[in-house]
Formats: sequence, C-alpha cells, structure tokens
Amino acid sequence: MKGTVLLGALGVAGLAVGAAAAGTLDDVQARGKLNCGVSEGMVGFAASDANDNWSGFDVGICRAVAAAVLGDPSAVTFIPTSNKIRFTALASGQIDVLARNTTWTFSRDVDQQFDFAGINYYDGQGFLVPKALGVSSAKELNGRTLCVQVGTTTELNVMDYFRKNNMEYTTVPIDTVADAQTRYLAGECEIYSSDASQLAAIRATFENPKDHVVLPEIISKEPLGPLVRHGDNHWGDIVRWTLNALIAAEEYGVTSANVEELSAGTDSPEINRLLGATGSLGEMLGLNADWAKQAIMAGGNYGELFEKNIGQNTPVGLSRGLNAQWIDGGLLYSPPFR
Repeated sequence: MKGTVLLGALGVAGLAVGAAAAGTLDDVQARGKLNCGVSEGMVGFAASDANDNWSGFDVGICRAVAAAVLGDPSAVTFIPTSNKIRFTALASGQIDVLARNTTWTFSRDVDQQFDFAGINYYDGQGFLVPKALGVSSAKELNGRTLCVQVGTTTELNVMDYFRKNNMEYTTVPIDTVADAQTRYLAGECEIYSSDASQLAAIRATFENPKDHVVLPEIISKEPLGPLVRHGDNHWGDIVRWTLNALIAAEEYGVTSANVEELSAGTDSPEINRLLGATGSLGEMLGLNADWAKQAIMAGGNYGELFEKNIGQNTPVGLSRGLNAQWIDGGLLYSPPFR
C-alpha cells in the first residue's frame, strides 16, 4: 500500500529522535516539497479524485504549511496513511507532518514522542446507526453488534462506555474506514463508532444518508490536530504558528479575498505583524516575512477552510459548535502574534 514503511529493530521513539535531528525545514526546502501524511480517504477532510487531486480540511492545513515554507501551496506530496502506519511513517521521516484525524493524548505526546502542533478540530466519539434500528440514544444499544477499529483509543472508549452503563456488545473488528463502511452497510454490524466528524463524513458518502443517524451521545474528548516529531522544535514552531495564523486570521477578518490588500498595512498592529507588514515574525521562524500571508492565500482562513470542506452547506454538514471562535462561544483561538 502506498505510504507503507517497515520498522526494523528501532522503535517508533528511536526513529523519531533520529529523523528529527536532521532538521525538517532544511529537508523540505532542499526537496522543494512537503511530504504530508493524510487519511486514506475521508470525504471533507482528505480525499483524492481520479486524477490524484487532493482536497479537504486536512489537505488545506498541509497546503497552508507548504505555502508558508515554500511559497507554493501545490508543493505537497500527499501520502495516505492508515491507523496502523501513520506514526511509523512520521517517526521514520517518510512524512514531515501528519495531518489526519489523530487525537492528542498523553501517551502519543510523551511515550511515542510526537509533538502536536495544536488543535484544528475539537471532536468527540459517537455512534452511527441505521434509522431502521429504531434507537434514539446510545444507552439503547445493549446486546448490539458494533464495528470498531481495533487497537485504537476508539475501541477503549467503547469498552469504557458500555461497561459504565452495564451494557454488552459484540465487536466486529475492522482495519480501515472503507472496511467499516462496507461491513456496516452490509449489516455485519448494527453500529459504527468513531469520531463524530468521521461518522458525518462516512454518512455523507451513503446512497441514502437520511437512512442513518448519528446518535446524540458524545462519549469522549477527541482533540484532533497535526503532529510532528519530537526533537525538532523549529519545525514544530512552523507548523504550530501556521495553524495559529489561519485561526487568528478568521478572528481578525483576514480572508483569502482581502489578505493582499491588508498586507499593505492596516490600523491593526496585530494584523500588520501577522501579515509581515511590520515586525520580524517571519525572520524568527526562518521564513519570509509574508509566510502567514502565503498560508492564508493558500485556501483561506480557518473559517473558510471549514465552511468549504465540512461546513453545514457541504455533504458532511458539520456545524461549528466547539470549533467556533472563542468570541462566538467556541473553544477556538490563537495565542497573540506579538
């Protein structure tokens, strides 16, 4: 499978330290391409067409990083990664950043030695069921069959939830999202559990999406975000502040349509610093002064990326919810650009 790598005697942590020591920014600039790990195909987040043209919310994050570093949002090689190989691909240096539905957890941060650059989607685990099943709550799922990806935090969350509510279930183990969709639609399992955003993306691909419902219960916190290897703090800063630039741009009203005009200078000191009209933020990162401007031009600010790819007017149909700006009642905000 494309993107697959093999581990030798070194563990994931050992690979991460060795790969990071090389200096990821230098590697990307010498290569002239950003190698970005994405999902194997999730509508709205990362999917390719017949001509291998990639689009989606996570794809937009990759393109923003490429634009910030290389000045070219198209200078990206997208590498599909499964749950099984995503961390190995990052640790070995096959990819420079992993931008797919990956939850920030203690063990992934500390034990597996990856640095999460921030949170680009506040998610939580839910349940997808056929409407014909006649249930309206996850607490009515006792004795049902359930498709879940084995060896994941998703599986552990399901175990905890059913145990806590004195319910039983039969596991139908699946390896990939495509496998889950096939088995679920074939009736091999009555329930599919995963991140609610993923359930919405899968449901959008069904022939009759309205015949399936995502139950209201959210049973976990799943903060998703791009991650890099431990040990290369400079590269981590670049990815982190590129994401922050997209978030801040939405709050400040900087869009793909007006960023060119605003980059000439405004009455807002923070916008001026963000877009490189004043200050030396780009120099601090080892990038051009207009790095954030290039990132925003690549696909728009955070809100533009959200609405275009997974918002309520798309087949995925997600509301902003917790992913709204803090000034609009959500959890989203960037540290100051100063």
